Amino acid sequence: MHLFYTPDINGNSYQLNEEESKHCIRVLRLAVGDEVHLTDGRGMLYTTRITNAQPKACIVEVVHQEKDFGRHQYFLHLAVAPTKNMERYEWVLEKITEIGIDVITPILCKHSERKVFKHERAKKIVIAAMKQSLKTKLPELHDLTEVKQLITQAFDGEKFICHCGEGERLLLPQALRPCSKALILIGPEGDFSPEEIALALKHGFKPVSLGDTRLRVETAALVACTYMQAVQLLNN
Repeated sequence: MHLFYTPDINGNSYQLNEEESKHCIRVLRLAVGDEVHLTDGRGMLYTTRITNAQPKACIVEVVHQEKDFGRHQYFLHLAVAPTKNMERYEWVLEKITEIGIDVITPILCKHSERKVFKHERAKKIVIAAMKQSLKTKLPELHDLTEVKQLITQAFDGEKFICHCGEGERLLLPQALRPCSKALILIGPEGDFSPEEIALALKHGFKPVSLGDTRLRVETAALVACTYMQAVQLLNN
């Protein structure tokens, strides 16, 4: 199955852009009559067949549409502070997209070592991961956001903050419910500040733990996303 991202698809015929056309015809060596799958990134899967195999302007005809293809039953908004090494953060963007995520917000915290986030580069990584994992829903990727701003915003669902500070904390998989809507905060290498934790608790965030091991930021994000998926799968 070959999946292409076509956010502007409309109607029964579509022309792939030059880059996608080249990949389709020159790299994959597809020809007239071959099947190609497209997604608009909003949950729709289009099954199409090639009608014109031009390497710069491949044209396909839609033969079938499927709504909410591969949709997961939960809603997860993961807010994660970018790591000092940006390659590690880009890696986690790729992996959580493959697992299943709805919204990603890079957050700026008091202890953040990285204060710059290249949104366009990150979006390309997320798009590539969506296509590779055969998903049809492109996660919403926000710009770098002050954590205090995110904490004080309204959210219609369960809210959790993962931190290493003192105090009683539930294990995240024990706190999550199947088919739930959740916002999970994961801080920078130096963790959230006591003030940030206090503000989150004041605004209804529940303190949670990911286990006894101290995890890197990108590992913590991957574990949190995996827990969300596991709770859903185990209770399906």
